Amino acid sequence: MNTPMNTAAALHLRIHGLVQGVGYRWSMSREAERLGMRGWVRNRRDGSVEALAAGPETALRQLVAWAHRGPPAAVVQRVEVRPADDAEAIEAAALGGFEQRPTG
Repeated sequence: MNTPMNTAAALHLRIHGLVQGVGYRWSMSREAERLGMRGWVRNRRDGSVEALAAGPETALRQLVAWAHRGPPAAVVQRVEVRPADDAEAIEAAALGGFEQRPTG
């Protein structure tokens, strides 16, 4: 039986600051894969980075904490986090890993 701490969940993140052109997407995908997560990350035209991540709640908390720091060259100003809706959660869980997507 799963404990609440290990229950699978999905989150939608929006990261603001100096987060494009600094390896943020690549670094996030590596961190997410290290944590055993599924989902995607992409740049947004407004200069932010968007991500959808699914996995155990403990891993999600670790990824959110990492998102606040980012890679060494990033300057993260804020991270917006919300629970993924059902369609997003299904989409993320269906992926074979964590991928980088084109700008959206």
